[in-house]
Amino acid sequence: MTPIETFEYKQLWKPGFTVRLHSDVVDKGKTFSKRMCERHQWSVTTWTANYEHTFHFEHNNHAEEFKTAMAPYADQ
Repeated sequence: MTPIETFEYKQLWKPGFTVRLHSDVVDKGKTFSKRMCERHQWSVTTWTANYEHTFHFEHNNHAEEFKTAMAPYADQ
C-alpha cells in the first residue's frame, strides 16, 4: 500500500475503536501497535488532552489487546 492509499484507507474507518494513553508511554504504544497490526489498521493522534494521546484501531480486537498490553503502564 502506498502512503496515500494508507491515508485514504484510514479515513474510511477512523475514528474506529479508540484507546487513550498517557504521553509518557506513547513510544511503548507505538511499538506494540507496529508489532500487532498492519500500518493501515492503526493510527495515533497526539495531544488529544493534557498528557494524553489517542490510539485509533480499525478492529475492536486490536483495541482490546492494546488496552490489555498497556494496562501495566496506566499508573505512570
